[in-house]
Amino acid sequence: MPAPGTRFLVFLAVLILGLASLPARAQKTDTYEAELPANLATAPDMCALIRCTDVFPGATHFSPRKGQPPYVEAYDNDGPQKKLLGYVMLSTDITDIPAYSGKPVITLIGMDTEGRFVGVKVLKHSEPILLLGIPESALTAFNDQYLGKLVADIIEVGPSRPDENVIGLDAISGATVTVVAQNQVVMMSGSAVARQTGIIAPTVREPARFVDTGKRYGWAELVKLGVVQRLQVRPEQVGLPRGPEPFIELWFGDLNQPDVGRSLLGDAGYDRLHATLDEDESALFVIRTGGAESFKGSGFVRGGIYDRVQVKQGADSFTFRDLDALNLYGLEAEGAPRYTESSIFIIRSPSFSAAYPWKLAFLGNRVDRATGHRSFAVFESKYWLPAAMLEGGRPRVQEASAPWVRIWKSQPLKIGLFALLLVAVTVVYALRERLTRLSTHKNKWPVNGFKYFFWAVSIFLVGFGLMAQPSITQVLTWFHSILFQWSWPLFLTDPYIFLFWIFIIVTVFLFGRGLFCGWMCPFGSLSEAIYKVARKIGLKRFQTQLPQKWHDRLKWLKYAIFFGLLAVSLFSMGLAEKLSEVEPFKTTFLVGVTNRTWPYALFLAVLLGLSIFIERPFCKYLCPLGASLAIPSTFRWFGLKRKQDCNSCKACAVGCGAQAIDADGRIDHRECLHCLDCMILYTDTGGCPPLARERKRRERKSLPLTLIRDDGYFEPLPGETVQDQVLPKAVAGPDPRMPTDPTLPAHKHDVGLLAWIWLELRDHLWPWSRSGWRNRRGLQVAGLALALAVSAAWIMAALGHLSSGAIIGWWFGWSLYEVLIRLSGRRYVKDGPWWRDHYRNAGVFDMISYVAFKNLMIGAALFLLLKSLGLFIP
Repeated sequence: MPAPGTRFLVFLAVLILGLASLPARAQKTDTYEAELPANLATAPDMCALIRCTDVFPGATHFSPRKGQPPYVEAYDNDGPQKKLLGYVMLSTDITDIPAYSGKPVITLIGMDTEGRFVGVKVLKHSEPILLLGIPESALTAFNDQYLGKLVADIIEVGPSRPDENVIGLDAISGATVTVVAQNQVVMMSGSAVARQTGIIAPTVREPARFVDTGKRYGWAELVKLGVVQRLQVRPEQVGLPRGPEPFIELWFGDLNQPDVGRSLLGDAGYDRLHATLDEDESALFVIRTGGAESFKGSGFVRGGIYDRVQVKQGADSFTFRDLDALNLYGLEAEGAPRYTESSIFIIRSPSFSAAYPWKLAFLGNRVDRATGHRSFAVFESKYWLPAAMLEGGRPRVQEASAPWVRIWKSQPLKIGLFALLLVAVTVVYALRERLTRLSTHKNKWPVNGFKYFFWAVSIFLVGFGLMAQPSITQVLTWFHSILFQWSWPLFLTDPYIFLFWIFIIVTVFLFGRGLFCGWMCPFGSLSEAIYKVARKIGLKRFQTQLPQKWHDRLKWLKYAIFFGLLAVSLFSMGLAEKLSEVEPFKTTFLVGVTNRTWPYALFLAVLLGLSIFIERPFCKYLCPLGASLAIPSTFRWFGLKRKQDCNSCKACAVGCGAQAIDADGRIDHRECLHCLDCMILYTDTGGCPPLARERKRRERKSLPLTLIRDDGYFEPLPGETVQDQVLPKAVAGPDPRMPTDPTLPAHKHDVGLLAWIWLELRDHLWPWSRSGWRNRRGLQVAGLALALAVSAAWIMAALGHLSSGAIIGWWFGWSLYEVLIRLSGRRYVKDGPWWRDHYRNAGVFDMISYVAFKNLMIGAALFLLLKSLGLFIP
């Protein structure tokens, strides 16, 4: 008959595999990664490809695409007496705001001639939570809230604020980022078309009053002053192969300010231009100095429009027809570049003012190289005349706050209290030694009072109330954002999760994963609370631990799950998010068990049922989030204390619910959940066997009981030493105060500061060693060859000859090899703060953790450096 540990392992494996297979069949969906017509982004007759009547029920005829950005007119018939009913727009024609998946929610929107939304339909999305955790009917219900509302209204996700004229929309629990992005998509799309069609009146701005000094500037001076700006689009930004030439390079600037206009056009050219302009009209120039792409676009015909360029000022957009363009025959400014295309554009709207900031926008399509999908893309460059060129200086401009800013401002008290909670638990834990000295093994309430309080807050307020349960999906999203496209608004949209992750990152490096996992994780707190309650109501005799040998095998399962999810995410983020359903967090807090199909409810019931009999089974064996936090926990600054006698005393190990103390009394901080029971025993003269032994000796001899030192022993009496309190067999045993035996590399002995810094850099960047060359020369040579190949791969990536996926593969391969090289020579890691030389011998997983974390940081830094220099665009 198989051992209990074997049966448990088989059961968990079957459960995980069964759950992982659920997403493919658990719920039928129509719009998750739906196939859309290939030419939807470019076809003039958009409504021949998709059902526009779904968002405009009363219409029977639809025009071809019009305007810029494009929209479709909806009519009641196609006869000569047809009546205009309103407009239909495709969101990706106007904006490509990404949702949580990093891809836009492609939405079809209908709006009548008064600016009321009459239909909103999602055609395609890539949000796995709307496939697995939340039914798509919830997204449909969210979109239905727009019906009947005016595009000119202030509509936000959250509660209504009548005093501020804000109309609130009910969010979808567990999909905050998705619905905030969707609100931006609907409102921006509607506003863009409403302004084009005159539904929303243009903004009135004070006309510009210019300072005329008569000074003339050369081209270089104009560029330095910022009155001539560049807009460059690289081929890779539109999905084309990287090349030496830009897709298009434009220079543009204002022609209204006399000093600037006369410097560019000369006195005669400036006077001729302004003789043709009315009082409320403005002029600017655009030239193309690079690239074969025309900025005039396909509409450059008599009566047509320039569909590639547009001027934006605030919420207003200005497009140009052929009558709004004049020939630019030359630039008079000294040093002006040669150009292959040029034009002077006239803005005829009185709502434009050259005194206010504006943007030149180049409009085009971006091709997804992986799927071939085309989406609308806008490339913009800002422009604002210097204050010295305007009478009275620049006007004060108050721009609308970003959605995430409005979210933070809408609930400052709740966010502030949540932040205070995180600070409070950090401070309480930082004072743990004072609390544990007040506790004994019979009275743990000085510690447990705080811990149980934070558990309750975590479960009911943070988990069920705020639904702020951190997840492995956020780790994967952060990882991809660092490597591919960082977006602060994506993370700031959910303030509670954002603050929670700041807390997690800080405390993991200070104390290890145990403070979050053991004290503040909503699901972990719920799991252990169930175990504690079951013990109190009489089920203690049924509670057990897995045999240590099976625990030591099963604990690696969570790391396999984490690395598996990370690997899958490099190929398919959507599939990784589906597989991350191994976490029961959505079912428990974000979505609710009643809103999930039965397999998810069964999985949650099994985990919580096991929690009655085994302390935190999910946390110890399955949690990929815990595994991801355990890796940097290898290098936490402050660990729990041990004394020399711990190598022979098993008191702490017997009571360790996390089973994180080994036979030598050493604590594995990757597994420790910081219950602090061992710290209570550390100074408990009645519970700690070494202290109890010394206490009894002194009581028999009527000797005074002195204070307990930081090293866990009594202050020695006169004529005695601390070593007198240590058992001889403990003295001869291993040192349990570090996870592995301490060491100090020979080259770090007695060196000065500069030498120490140099050796520190060498240790991190140069994995080879003399002992490695002697013992494993073939491995070292192969590693050197691989390092050269990886360096070449980074250079190729910078030159655009290697994709981000390829360089990640190379970097991953090098990291695996570096582990082997270091294990054969530099087999040591630091313990505690990096600026101290507390070295210890590295186990295999110590080295894996060190290399993985170090190379992740180096790789992310290289990605960010290359992107900041414009040398790498994924």
